[in-house]
Formats: sequence, structure tokens, C-alpha cells
Amino acid sequence: MPITDVSHNPWLVGASLLVALIAGFTGLSLTQGLSERPMHQRKILIALAAISLGGGIWSMHFVAMLGLQLPVLFYYDAVVTLASALVAILVVGVALLILHFRERTRGSLITAGLIVGIGVLAMHYIGMAGLELCRALYTPLGIVSAIVASCILNVAAFGIAYGERNHRNILLGTGCFGLAVFAVHFIAIFGTRFETVEIANVVGPIIGNEVMAIGVVLTSFVLCAAFLLTGVTFLTPQPAVGAAEVVADAEPEPDLPPTTLAEPGVRQIPYEQEGRTLFIDPASVAAIRAEGHYTHIYTDRGRLFCAWSITEAEKRLGQGVFLKTHRSYLINPAHVSSFERLKDNGVCHFDLPGLSKVPVSRSRLKQVRAALGV
Repeated sequence: MPITDVSHNPWLVGASLLVALIAGFTGLSLTQGLSERPMHQRKILIALAAISLGGGIWSMHFVAMLGLQLPVLFYYDAVVTLASALVAILVVGVALLILHFRERTRGSLITAGLIVGIGVLAMHYIGMAGLELCRALYTPLGIVSAIVASCILNVAAFGIAYGERNHRNILLGTGCFGLAVFAVHFIAIFGTRFETVEIANVVGPIIGNEVMAIGVVLTSFVLCAAFLLTGVTFLTPQPAVGAAEVVADAEPEPDLPPTTLAEPGVRQIPYEQEGRTLFIDPASVAAIRAEGHYTHIYTDRGRLFCAWSITEAEKRLGQGVFLKTHRSYLINPAHVSSFERLKDNGVCHFDLPGLSKVPVSRSRLKQVRAALGV
């Protein structure tokens, strides 16, 4: 028998959008800076991000389904419902593997977005297939509209969030991802008719809305906890990169003499790549930049990840080859292509992939000019 009285609880509709946004922010934040981490950390964080994004897709769907108000009782097949969650997590995991273990190009971004877009659809329709005593019937227009919306919005979400890995783009990507998951569900629902079924055709145990609500609340609780943890990291001030760094420090450093060696200079600098620790000659390194508790080293080959902190790098390298220009930077003067004086501070320019400018703070300006002979 067709069901004509279909409505939604507006509070749960709003809650479903919030869950999608929380999941998107958590998953996209977990993957920030992932390419510079050791291999074992990359694998763990990709798994956690896949669970966050895939679990968020699943949670959003069933929060919205809890808000679906029908004049009949209906239940869910537990096995099919669980399968829909696993599909969402697996598909997102595949997309993240493409983004973080292959060269990131426009094609790979589009591919990852399309994979996640198809995954959102698969999760939705598998989840709907788990309905018991109530059957969903789809219209061609509803299916096509859901496919187009899911693919376009997810490609946009990953294109923005991974186009340039900064806080602004992650927030914009979060909005696109949350909107994608939310829009796909309701576009598909509005293109769906429901009818009652007399006999349940179950694969596994049947669960009702009460049990489903408990499962969704627990999943959302875990997502919120992960959201808070990633939010703390997200809000931690990061060293700025590029021209914005040329402004003077909020707290000027004292005018100190050049750094002295605390121990004999090292012959090689270690860096991490594909789970191995490799070494590079300090003379071939143009600059070292602080990145939290670690550093990035810049060479003609590009940017490399180093497990040293900027303090340890300064201690080990000292004034033998490198010169401190800023609280976050050490430079090798031999690689500086040009120098620019800006009032009380300055900028060292480099012709390197990923590094064009390094700020020189006011307290270091005299030493840097002396080292460069200007």
C-alpha cells in the first residue's frame, strides 16, 4: 500500500547537517600535513580520517532517517545497515589513499571526489535497502539528481580542501562535504515513494528506531569527541608561510650575537620518506622551517620532512653553515637568490620549489646583511 503522509522532524534534519559538518571537518583536518609524516603515522591517520568521514556519512543518513515520520512502524535489517557503514568507510579510505599515496593532480582530486560521491550514494541506497515492513521506490529523476549533486559537490569539496592545504580551504571543504552528504540524502528522499510491505525479508536481526537512535547517538558522540580533539590542533597557531611572515614579530627577539655551537656540527641532516630515514648533505639544504615540533627542509628537490625541531636543528647546525633569520627559520646564505629590505625587517628570496621567501626579523637583520655582504 502506498504511503502518502511523509514528513520530517526539522530538529533532526538540522542535526543531520551538523553531524555531516562535524565529520567533514574532523576527517579533513586529520589529513592536514599528512604527506610529511612518517609512513606508519600516515596509515593510522588515513584510517582514522576514513572512519570519521565514512562514519559521518552513515551517521548523517540515519539521523535524518530518525527524523523521517511515516504513519506506519518500520524497522532496519542490522546486517544491511552495518554493511552500508562499512561501504562508506571503505570508499572514503580508497579516495584518501589516492590523495596521499599517489601524485596529487587535478585528475586525482576529481577521481577522489567522484569515488566519495559514488560512495555517498551507495551508502544511502544500501541503507534504504535495509528498511523492513516499508519499501522505498525510486524515480529516475530522483536517482539522476542525487548522482549529479553527489559527484559535483564532493569533487568541489576535495578540490577545495586539497587544492591548497590551509585552514581556510579545509573550512570551505568541510562546508562543501557537509552540504554534499546532506543534499544527496534529501534530494534522493524527495525522489522516493514509500509503500508498506506485509512480510519482512530480513538478512540479520531487526532493529527498531529506539535501538537505531542509541547507535546513532553513540556514533555522533565519538565524532564530536574527535571533532574537539582535531579542533584544538586546528586552532593552534601555525607559523605563517610567504609574504605574510615579513611583518615584525609580536614580541621582538633580543639582539643576540650569532648562535654558537652547542656540539660539533653534523655532517648530514636526517629526513623521513616512505617510512625510511634518509640523509642529506647540509650544504645542499637552502632553508629549514619550523612545523610544530618538527621541521621542513627545502632543497632543489623540493620540501622534505625532518623529525628535528627548529631548536634542535639550530643546536646541531649552529653557525657553521646556517644562519637564523626568524624564530621559525634557518637559512643557508649560499642559496639566497636576492635580498629585500623592508623598513625594520627584510626578506630573503629563493628560487626553490615550495619556497620563494623567508622573513628576516628585526633583531636578525644586521647579522643576515653581514652574512650576505649587503
